[in-house]
Amino acid sequence: MINAGDTAWILASAALVLFMTVGLAFFYGGLEPQRNVLNMLIMNFFTIAIVTVVWVLIGFTLAFGPDAGAGLIGNLHYAALHNMGGVWPGTHIPKLTFMVFQLMFAIITPALITGAVAGRLKFEAWIAFCVAWSLLVYPVIAHWLFDPSGWLYQLGARDFAGGAVVHASAGSAALVMALLIGSRSKKATASYEPHSVPLVLLGAGILWFGWFGFNAGSALGSGQLAASAFTATQIAAAAGTIVWVIMERAYTGKITVVGAATGAIAGLATITPGSGFVGPMPALYIGAVAGLVCYLATRAVLRIKKLDDAFGVIACHGVGGTLGMLLLGVFAHYAINPSGLTGKTGTALNGLVFGQAGFFGDEVIAVAAVVAFTIAMTYLIGILVRSTIGLRVPEEEENQGLNVAFDSAAYEPYSSVQ
Repeated sequence: MINAGDTAWILASAALVLFMTVGLAFFYGGLEPQRNVLNMLIMNFFTIAIVTVVWVLIGFTLAFGPDAGAGLIGNLHYAALHNMGGVWPGTHIPKLTFMVFQLMFAIITPALITGAVAGRLKFEAWIAFCVAWSLLVYPVIAHWLFDPSGWLYQLGARDFAGGAVVHASAGSAALVMALLIGSRSKKATASYEPHSVPLVLLGAGILWFGWFGFNAGSALGSGQLAASAFTATQIAAAAGTIVWVIMERAYTGKITVVGAATGAIAGLATITPGSGFVGPMPALYIGAVAGLVCYLATRAVLRIKKLDDAFGVIACHGVGGTLGMLLLGVFAHYAINPSGLTGKTGTALNGLVFGQAGFFGDEVIAVAAVVAFTIAMTYLIGILVRSTIGLRVPEEEENQGLNVAFDSAAYEPYSSVQ
């Protein structure tokens, strides 16, 4: 039976997650120099349109259709949104509500990748890459971990809201694309500073706000579990912010607004897989560890000369999502979410601190499988796009700025028609 309160909350959560992609555009856009901001904004905004069409035609059914065999991918039962009447199994919400909520996850995941290739990726190449990735990568890994018939879910691994499916996969894809496209030119790099720190903070604030829909909405209802995930999300984000700022002050002698915003994102990404499986104090520990580890990872990536990840996607999302999956294996507590932490044989799933090593091992397997598959498929897609459309803009355009391909300078008002 459909529950109006649950349905209203999940629809509101879907809207919150959609708003996150706009926040991501502002976050990345503020980090860009002014000459590139329009390119970053349109890449993220247009991703909403691209993925929506792919998802409703075939992506959703590949991710959540009845299993086609061995837990690897769904069949075509829901292709073009056929057979979408009634209630989604295991919930009290309509199938269409579940579909549109999951759509927003499918949108923001490839959008995260844009931060790694900022300032040098062709817009046409992004469109081709995004279509292929949203068809061949995201639905597959979503089926593995988000669908109860997926092989990793059946194995016993859990990912409440996308630590592996969203963040580790985006970070892995960012690693591949950054290597395939190469570093920014020396001239462009010399003047590559954030053009608007307020825009960065605005974007981070929207992301933080939207993340409550991301995590608490993944409860697929409006009860106790949603409240628990909501609380864990806030606590981890706060802890990540504080520890990042402490680390930044210790290493550089100063605190930056961009650093504080990035620490919040690291905490949010890291709590995502465990938000519906851990209690408040473990959430505090997870957020604090995220601020520490993701900060150190960011510094480590910056020292790799051949790896130009412009806005830290690998360190914050790749490392953060992976770390979150592993810490879920440490802190998961059956009492927080009995229905979600029940194995296929009916056994309770708990983390290391509650005496179960097997669940931690399943989380390790899940991360390894998702990362390996994403790297392999992203490499194939990237090579195909590079050999046809080409990935990189000409150096002259890169140095001049990618805004030239669009209709106006970022802050130049349109002149009135005389």
